[in-house]
Amino acid sequence: MLHFLPNLLSTIFLTYLKHGLLCKKCIVGAVFIAIGYGIGNLDALAKDSEARTGVEGLQLPAGFTATVVAGKDFVSNPVAICLDERQQLYVAESFRQGHGVEDTRQHPDWLEDDLAAKTVVDREAYLIKWTEGNLKHFTQYSERIRLLIDEDGDRTFDRAEIFADGFNDVLDGTGADVRARNGDVYFACIPNLWKLRDSDGDNRSDQQESLHYGYGVHTSLRGHDLHGIKFGPDGRLYFSIGDRGLDITTSEGNHISLPDCGAVLRCEPDGSMLEVFARGLRNPQDLAFDDYGNLFTCDNNSDLLDQARVVYVAPGADSGWRLHYQFLPDRGPWLREKLWHTQFPGQAAYIVPPIAHLGNGPAGLAYSPGIGMPPELANTFFMCDFRGAAAQSGVRTFKLEPIGATFRLSNANQFLWGLLTTDIEFGNDGSFYLADWISGWSGIGEGRVIRAWSPKHVVSDPKQYTPRMLNTLGLDELANLLTDPDQRVRQEAQFALAE
Repeated sequence: MLHFLPNLLSTIFLTYLKHGLLCKKCIVGAVFIAIGYGIGNLDALAKDSEARTGVEGLQLPAGFTATVVAGKDFVSNPVAICLDERQQLYVAESFRQGHGVEDTRQHPDWLEDDLAAKTVVDREAYLIKWTEGNLKHFTQYSERIRLLIDEDGDRTFDRAEIFADGFNDVLDGTGADVRARNGDVYFACIPNLWKLRDSDGDNRSDQQESLHYGYGVHTSLRGHDLHGIKFGPDGRLYFSIGDRGLDITTSEGNHISLPDCGAVLRCEPDGSMLEVFARGLRNPQDLAFDDYGNLFTCDNNSDLLDQARVVYVAPGADSGWRLHYQFLPDRGPWLREKLWHTQFPGQAAYIVPPIAHLGNGPAGLAYSPGIGMPPELANTFFMCDFRGAAAQSGVRTFKLEPIGATFRLSNANQFLWGLLTTDIEFGNDGSFYLADWISGWSGIGEGRVIRAWSPKHVVSDPKQYTPRMLNTLGLDELANLLTDPDQRVRQEAQFALAE
């Protein structure tokens, strides 16, 4: 049950002893703190097994109900989920945590080479150096995408197919997000952003195209991957990268190098016109647009004295984080200059400060689509707070109100608790689906998907507006859909009009 202690202690010792900052009393104190933390979490970890089969331990908000719609026979280690237009669920599953997707805190000898790396080729070179060319460890396990199919329309999944696998190259990272639209399935798996397609209807991708190659310059910290795929109101594809960085030459011949911080990027759906939208983030796991096209993320803290942050992703913004701050014992300017703080007088002028501090392990993020929710949850963000144990994790809700050129946090609540959820996705009836990692940090080979909804508000006969169907409508019909209460319908109608 104390499986996390070696990682925690090694982080403390290797970092602080290297800089001569720990006396014997400090070391003893650190041990007792770590053990105390572990003992305090024994009950939480023990409850994880209870949460594997039912929803009895789930703390639901008043008026909501929930059920398991895909169990461990269908899902393993789910990192991210998305629904397509037919309400089929794609699940990004990870099997490479610690088995190819590494963490420099467990490989201190790599650190200087890792910090010096500027390209993914550099990363591969030092892996060859430190393993003396024996790279079998990095290719044994593959990430994959599962496709869950509801055959009878009862919103419980009856069949699971392996849509795509074979993501086990030496440099491959976590398959950390998936997004489906109009037959295309986008898959974020360092060092590639993939576009996949099933052209023959057998529920398995037979077309795989790398839109970009060069994400994940560093090994850095596990989980700081490529993720957060969303379609923006401009029709472009937005996505995020943690501070593993990137170095990419685009199809147009442009060189984009951002090796030492996380960022939000965007491109056309075919991968062209790639550009950095905002930078200076540490690990922005997901993105969400509000009804006005404003973009937001929740960025993780650096595991010292700072806190996780709600961030307004303004075009051209710099949020202040740099990779090497992580390996300074006091996090350098990040803490010294309070770069992680919300706005205050005398703050560094080059950054866009965070809106607020919220949560401990921000993961999936979604915005209420405008249907299926009680009125008080209109215009609400839903953030998965992942903390390694179900009893300490769940979904938080919050709203953002405009104030001057930025926003302020309001109505922050612990919405649904007792679930180690990694991602949240809204269905076309306004119910929402949650990916459950079950337990721990590295995955135990199990998982499930839970659907939750408000029976009083969920749409009993939801509209099915696929891009193909919308393209058959006239201009007046499409224009009328621009006032639909569902943000997704409005956006698809807008795309059809633009086309």
